[in-house]
Amino acid sequence: MNLLRYWHTLKYLRPIQIYGRVWFSLYKPIPDLSPPPPLRARYGRWVEPARLKPSLVGPREFYFCGTQASLDSVGWDGPDMERLWRYNQHYFEDLVAQGANERQDWHQALVHRWVTDNPPGKGVGWEPYPTSRRIINWIKWSLEGGKLEEKAIHSLAVHARWLEKRIEWHLLGNHLLANATALIFAGIFFEGNEAERWLQKGIQILDAQLTEQILEDGGHFELSPMYHAVVLRDMLDLYNLARVYSQIPILKERLIGWADIINRMRRWLLVMSHPDGDIAFFNDAAFGVAPSTAELENYSYRLGLQSVPSPSDGVTHLKQSGYIRLQGNGAVAILDCAPIGPDYQPGHAHADTLSFEMSFNGQRLIVNSGTSQYSEDEERLRQRSTMAHNTVSINKKDSSEIWGIFRVACRAYPFGLIIKKTDQEAFKIRCAHDGYWRFIGKPTHWREWCFTNHSITLRDTIQGRYFEAVGRFYFHPTISVKNDKSSLFFLFLPNGNKLSCHVSKGYCRLVSSTFHPELGTKHLNKCLEVKIMDNESLVTFSWSK
Repeated sequence: MNLLRYWHTLKYLRPIQIYGRVWFSLYKPIPDLSPPPPLRARYGRWVEPARLKPSLVGPREFYFCGTQASLDSVGWDGPDMERLWRYNQHYFEDLVAQGANERQDWHQALVHRWVTDNPPGKGVGWEPYPTSRRIINWIKWSLEGGKLEEKAIHSLAVHARWLEKRIEWHLLGNHLLANATALIFAGIFFEGNEAERWLQKGIQILDAQLTEQILEDGGHFELSPMYHAVVLRDMLDLYNLARVYSQIPILKERLIGWADIINRMRRWLLVMSHPDGDIAFFNDAAFGVAPSTAELENYSYRLGLQSVPSPSDGVTHLKQSGYIRLQGNGAVAILDCAPIGPDYQPGHAHADTLSFEMSFNGQRLIVNSGTSQYSEDEERLRQRSTMAHNTVSINKKDSSEIWGIFRVACRAYPFGLIIKKTDQEAFKIRCAHDGYWRFIGKPTHWREWCFTNHSITLRDTIQGRYFEAVGRFYFHPTISVKNDKSSLFFLFLPNGNKLSCHVSKGYCRLVSSTFHPELGTKHLNKCLEVKIMDNESLVTFSWSK
């Protein structure tokens, strides 16, 4: 069985990922410690970027993934902290976080200590992704007025030389975009032949990968709103950088093209965000990893980019991505009729096909379970599972065969999508997927959403043989749920609004669960489980007109 799982995982990989992994494992470059190139003169003004919340809560005190620890206690490496926590420790996001000017002395000392404590090429901090993020953040900090001492400037050059030899061809995806962005930042920050080589290589990778990774509808192809926002922030930073160094032809000639990509990405993110100004939880997604949608929009305005239209009432279909937004009379529903991501890089995928989220009058109502960790354990598997999302699980199995931390073997593909306007107020969306065809009986899950100005009805149908099928609806922790009758529930929102939920077909029960909106967090919430009876269930959420 494990051999089959490996086959269904590996058969989608591109050749460059296979030999790239072998090369990455065997090739051990020696850090180049030669003096740095000269710094390049600036001509424009760096515009204030999008910011995250502070993660440095004391001179040497970090707060990441829900855990606070002192540098003096845990150092820069070692198994006492989880890998994701270590990655964040080496990103240096706090240098450009909210209120960073107030922590200049802390930052100066921390950069100095990092260079002293982390010999080139050794430890988790020198892995390509944290190296990329650190290059970007140190240079952004310098452009905002932070003072990089000579030792740190030398280290930045060593960073760029090291990264140039450690490009993540074995991973591709958003990691490769981060590598390219870092090389461009380093190639612009310095000048001379060596810097020109970094710049050219970064631009070459970026040009090719933007064509590959940014879909026509503006979505990042990994189909995670969180990683989409991470990539969008990098694109905005590159646009900002090109304005500062506008005398460089290779940047100047890309400004218009980058603006077009950015605006398409902004539009996609607005469609995939709730009215509260932040992302929906599809695939790996959590608050705080990327700036909020609202923060990224404000950054765009500061850069002088044109406004993009907000989602309007009715149906918005992101055709290449597969997501659909329904909006009207205070209600917003975001539907997942999408594949789980690119076949060769589904590392951040969840088994969430045909799931959805919903808000009412600005308050989140129905939410997927979120992402709190990247550890190889049962909780990571649970959060990626079909049963942690607002969709149907058949025979207690996942629609896509998720395993490990970032692996997927057999995966679900949606089909049969129909978007139909039934009258002036109502829309009907119908879609199915083949994720359970790998099992005996080849059951097919069909879901239909009927959206009006005062209700949304979900009809789930199972075709083919199966033992058990259960749909789940996870309520935001702030929602109070009261059961009036066995099949009628009232949902009380903190803003005073009330909705009803009627299960007109199917056996239902309310159970306790957990919601994970940020890394390292857990909030108690309620989940309505609806067992499908006679191949069908019918659930209606209603609100006042």
